[in-house]
Amino acid sequence: MSEEGQLLDKKSLRAVSGKSANWDELAKDCVAFANATGGTLLIGIEDSESEPPVGQVVPPTLPDTLRRKISERTVNVTLLPTVIIADGGGQYISLAIPRSQSVASTTDGRYFLRIADQSKPVTGDDVMRLATERSALPWEVQTTLRVARSEVDPTKCGRLVRALRDSDRVKPSVKEKTDRELLDHYQLSHGEFLTHLGILCLGKQYHRAQLPTAPVIQFIKRDEHGQKVNKLAWDDHTLNPMELVEAVWLDVPDFRERYELPDGLYRQHVPAFDEIVIRELLVNALVHRPYTQRGDIFLNLYPDKLEVVNPGPLPLGVTPQNVLHTTVRRNEHLARLFHDLKLMEREGSGFDKIYEVLLSQGRPAPELMERHDRVQVTIYRRILKPEVIDFIAKADQTYQLTQRERIALGLLAQHEAMTARELIGALELSSAEALQPWLRRPLDWGVVQTRGRTQATRYFITPELLQALDFVSGTSLKRIEPYRLLALIEEDVGHYPGSRIGQIHERVGPEIPRSRIKRSITQLVDEGRLVSEGVRSGTRYRLPSLGSHPGQSDEDEPR
Repeated sequence: MSEEGQLLDKKSLRAVSGKSANWDELAKDCVAFANATGGTLLIGIEDSESEPPVGQVVPPTLPDTLRRKISERTVNVTLLPTVIIADGGGQYISLAIPRSQSVASTTDGRYFLRIADQSKPVTGDDVMRLATERSALPWEVQTTLRVARSEVDPTKCGRLVRALRDSDRVKPSVKEKTDRELLDHYQLSHGEFLTHLGILCLGKQYHRAQLPTAPVIQFIKRDEHGQKVNKLAWDDHTLNPMELVEAVWLDVPDFRERYELPDGLYRQHVPAFDEIVIRELLVNALVHRPYTQRGDIFLNLYPDKLEVVNPGPLPLGVTPQNVLHTTVRRNEHLARLFHDLKLMEREGSGFDKIYEVLLSQGRPAPELMERHDRVQVTIYRRILKPEVIDFIAKADQTYQLTQRERIALGLLAQHEAMTARELIGALELSSAEALQPWLRRPLDWGVVQTRGRTQATRYFITPELLQALDFVSGTSLKRIEPYRLLALIEEDVGHYPGSRIGQIHERVGPEIPRSRIKRSITQLVDEGRLVSEGVRSGTRYRLPSLGSHPGQSDEDEPR
């Protein structure tokens, strides 16, 4: 069962039963889900559990009681309760809360929004923002221009439909739809008309130009004195958002400049601006901008940095302090289209990826600044510590790092040491305990060391390790290429003819699954590179040119 988060929360049955029932708290969570993207409350499952208690029975009248109690305390909230029997026999209620078409609130006038795994209050001016962003009919699906679906640009439509059918992110049942049904499925058309999203992605140039907020991108390059030396603009509305990402990357030659760094006897070429970072910034700017607000997207290039300026504030609930951990959809249909076209990663991971790439290249973390009318992201082209590049690459090769570990190690590698308090701030975490998923394994490996206690604890990477890249742990063979594994087995049997599979497995690499060793040996036998003698558990292997060898006694062999 999934963990609690943006779309899921768990409640004990005690929260809705007897004197301990807290209906106001439950109403708050329902309002928060309704104002976000909807969600599900699992009533009858404890926070730390994945299943209800064995033998738990939901009172037959509880679903109706839930509807009545929550309806009395909320406005514009819909409830869909279902009693479910778990594998262990216990019962619980799955309470689905659909996304509200208008602003939801409690009856006493309080507003909440689901942000990550918490229900946050919405107050002051943010209430007006919530009302504006939660119009009864989202901008994407409106058909106010009355552009007939027959007016699509056939080239753009054909390219989009082919890309969706070729994507492994699109379900087979969706791929089976007709072209017309596929456009309806992605909210690109409704009835006989194109939606605003359809005009944006599939419409002809003059129809796209009629959208007051169709995206326009300007690239401005300045020298060290702040003087403008180059300008490019994509403002004629011939390109849809997907094509804009590709055009900007290809049309700006500065994005493909590369640094040459010494690497022993050779030279290592590092991009001035990584393609992944630039594309993620462009996708974020296009997908998450408010299409109800006018304004161009600006790419301001300076000798030492790039600023990406997007009109409008961050989505309600997202701040520069929680951007690494919070996901709020503003244009959900455009985001889904970009995701299914493989132009963006899973929802909410784009900024994480930017952090990961920049820090692993020895560059500073991106800087995010919000104003009332714009959001600005700044990335720097300078490499603070070139040795970080090799360090992260070697650490990843040795330990198969997670994204969080790469980000944390990238931060530490750029500093002599960081306190727990500084790391918590840099990673936008709430407490020292939240550092565990980021640093637990690097601490176990000895890659990261500590001094001190509590929030004064100092985390650091041994300078000698950073310079020498001398990891204590040997490189794992779990990802060894098939041809290398075949060669290893062949060499091992050459040294130890008459070996059984257990002996070969133990010497070549115990961390490799035995089933993979067995498949490789079978392939070598089929190719005539090994000869097998004996049957079942007594089978031994030798090279074709050697006679049989008794090997070890059966009692001493691993099987």
